[in-house]
Amino acid sequence: TEKALAGTTKVAPEYHFEVAKDSNKREIRWAVETAYGVKVAGVSTIVVKGKNKYSRMRGNRLGKRPDVKKAIVTLTEGQQIELL
Repeated sequence: TEKALAGTTKVAPEYHFEVAKDSNKREIRWAVETAYGVKVAGVSTIVVKGKNKYSRMRGNRLGKRPDVKKAIVTLTEGQQIELL
């Protein structure tokens, strides 16, 4: 999103990732460092609850979108991830 991309222009850029719900901050830090070859300064996580939705296709039954876990990864100063 635009709000997430605004964090990449800071001195210490932030990147947002959608991660598995059972992953912890240590695992996220290790995965980003090994996958992108950068040094991670910090990791914040948040669980976004899924919305309740009605479906007309299923006779107006209530359904629910899945919960999503997001990780906000802050890199050390001067580091960045090359986006395609």
